[in-house]
Amino acid sequence: MSITFDRFMSEGAKAGRGGSTRSYRRRVITSASVALAMTAPGQTAGISVFVDPLITSLHVSRSSVATAYLIGSLAGAVAMPLLGKGLDRFGPRRVMAVIGCCFGSILLAAGTATEIVGLTAAFVGIRIGGQGALSLVATTTVAVYVQQRKGFATGVVSAIGTSAISLAPLVLERLIGELGWRTAWQLEGCAVLALTVPAALLVLPRRVRAEEDATASLSTVEAGPALATADWTLRRVSRTAVFWVVISGAGVCSLVTTALTFHQVSLLGERGLDVAEAAANFIPQLIAGLFASFLVGWLSDHISDRALTIAIMAILALTTISAAWVRPGWAAIGYGLALGACTGGVRTLKAVVFIDRFGPHHLGALRGVVHSVIIGASALGPLVLALGRTWFDSYQCALAVLCSLPLLVIAAACTTRPPARRHHA
Repeated sequence: MSITFDRFMSEGAKAGRGGSTRSYRRRVITSASVALAMTAPGQTAGISVFVDPLITSLHVSRSSVATAYLIGSLAGAVAMPLLGKGLDRFGPRRVMAVIGCCFGSILLAAGTATEIVGLTAAFVGIRIGGQGALSLVATTTVAVYVQQRKGFATGVVSAIGTSAISLAPLVLERLIGELGWRTAWQLEGCAVLALTVPAALLVLPRRVRAEEDATASLSTVEAGPALATADWTLRRVSRTAVFWVVISGAGVCSLVTTALTFHQVSLLGERGLDVAEAAANFIPQLIAGLFASFLVGWLSDHISDRALTIAIMAILALTTISAAWVRPGWAAIGYGLALGACTGGVRTLKAVVFIDRFGPHHLGALRGVVHSVIIGASALGPLVLALGRTWFDSYQCALAVLCSLPLLVIAAACTTRPPARRHHA
């Protein structure tokens, strides 16, 4: 893998103004990776370690905190289409810098919350800025700036971002224990401001390099409003079947994986795993997520989005139904690997879809809708599984119902015919 990565990076060398020897792709991947890693404060994993300290400090119930989180997630879902259009208009560089400033400031302000209304407002800003906006601009940056082997580039960014998001709870738990949740949130805000804004303004190239051919002369265009002249608008794309297949697959994967992750300790506890064993299951999930990020990124350069969607949905269906029968030991490890592969795979897939078929001109608007569905589904997933367990007195029946969702996506994908791929030459 390291040889492939070095060769990939060497192909992007000597790019930029005046034939600079600094690697163009390395700068793009570095800035996008920093932005994706800095979404950790807005991700479910990064927020989960704050829940109990918030309940104790603010004297609120667990359901109140969960409701505040739900409102924040739904607000993020509503805001994503608008942010996607802004990304198309102003370009990734300026949007990344603005979002970094806003998100960092929101985290600083979140540390001053004293009651549930302020906490709800903080969750709205954190979910919009981290889970939504910064994640959207990080993944779209690679698609806009890199034309050759963008799938592999996206895989690298997703792997780095996944690692940071997965490891963040370990660091945050120690910070909260030593300094308190207010200081921890404010330190996260300082980190976002100190890393994301310089990555956008100083690391990310000012211009997009046109890589039409490895031996062709280099040309550049501004990384702003005139990213391309493709005429695949959101309205036109929404009339294609492949759009709805991909967006349904992303939403279903987000709903199911978030539900399984949110209730992991309780779910695996029902299957005979103790708290330590259930928590340790995040380790195989991290390993599989990293591998899947690279693999799906590489495969996206060679096979269709529909085929990848079908493969991920098939693994997700097997993972969901196996969660109802998992046992301690190798079965639990296999479950963790499968769940991590689904999470990492869909994170990369949603970052590479559409551009080969529909061009980059309206890519922000398209992905804004995709992110809106993903965030909305992630808000509903834990509630759906919790209600299912209440109704059936066990997770098994609820998981059987959830298993039908990826199967429906597979059936829809098998009956669709995607439009022809768009060629850059």
